[in-house]
Amino acid sequence: MRLTDAVIRRLPLPAKGNRIAYDDDVKGFGARITAGGVKSFILNYTTKSGRGRRCTIGRCDHWTTTDARNEARRLKHEIDLGGDPLADIEDARTAPTVGDLVERFAEEHVSDLRPSSAASYRTLLKYILSVGANVKVRDVRYEDVAALHRRITKAGNSYSANRCLAVASRMFSLAVRWGWRETNPCKGVERNREHSRQRYLTADELIRLTRVLAEFPDRDMADIVRMLLLTGARKGEVVALKWADLDLSVGTWTKPASIVKQNRAHRVPLSAPACQLLSEIKQRRTGSEYVFPGTGKHGHIRYVFNAWRRLCEAAGIVNLRLHDLRHSFASELVSSGASLPLIGSLLGHRSAASTYRYSHLYPDAQRAAVERVGAAIENAGKEAPPPERLRRGRRP
Repeated sequence: MRLTDAVIRRLPLPAKGNRIAYDDDVKGFGARITAGGVKSFILNYTTKSGRGRRCTIGRCDHWTTTDARNEARRLKHEIDLGGDPLADIEDARTAPTVGDLVERFAEEHVSDLRPSSAASYRTLLKYILSVGANVKVRDVRYEDVAALHRRITKAGNSYSANRCLAVASRMFSLAVRWGWRETNPCKGVERNREHSRQRYLTADELIRLTRVLAEFPDRDMADIVRMLLLTGARKGEVVALKWADLDLSVGTWTKPASIVKQNRAHRVPLSAPACQLLSEIKQRRTGSEYVFPGTGKHGHIRYVFNAWRRLCEAAGIVNLRLHDLRHSFASELVSSGASLPLIGSLLGHRSAASTYRYSHLYPDAQRAAVERVGAAIENAGKEAPPPERLRRGRRP
């Protein structure tokens, strides 16, 4: 029979299971009626590989028979071209989501990072999940990523917005490699302009900070700050410092790759005051492999920012980060005449560009250099006096 809306309404219900009434116009198109009274349009077809399939077009109370028949014709045309509508539906249902992408990225990449970096990544991944954990990876658009970047920026976290964008771009690049989508939706999203921070301890601030450190009740925190000032190391390197990494007899610290940002071992000399400080700490503390042991599962102190805030308040210092102590260490090296390559080797910079930020601290050295060049050029233009003629005489 030729199916119509009226015909479908009159179709009797089966006693159990379901039955299908097929249409005479489009082969394989029909209406399925269940014992519960649910009526749906279906299409039976055979794929190019010879596999018999049945896909559901929609419920009869949602589709008219004419619209369902036209959809069946469209699907049959797609099948003739080698398509498989049911496989497409199944692929869409099982396609990986943003939540799946974040989970795999965290498992395969974040887990290998240093603890501090891994914690930062997990915070950024929470931002990315706000796009929608159940959204299909292939459905994420450029507009979605740009909107996320704008939202984080408007919340006053412009740098975090850029870091989030970088992590998202890395994730979606991997998604392309894994075959989860064809393009990276982060491509073309404009990042916020960033300005390198140039904050250093002034001579007066250093005096006030030193006085507060001498009386600060949290001795571990005071010693951590002293180590940061004396070594220019990163916070994560100092709090994870182990006695096994130190050789106080010769004054060296070998930082293992696991705590270094560049993921490679870095050996640096220690000054006499730094060795003296470490010796004093060792005398009053035993039983831990860490110089600054903690009470948690990680074995060493981890959270120091609240104590640092109290230190700054007591010293009357504002707008100074712990990381700025590293900049202050570098500025002292500049003042003592150290070259940029030497500073880079002490700070553990991988590229010269990282150290170049301190070049603006060389005004005196730069002026002395240009004065030497000017003097050399000026003297080169002056006529040199004639050489003195030697008198000829008898040989002795």
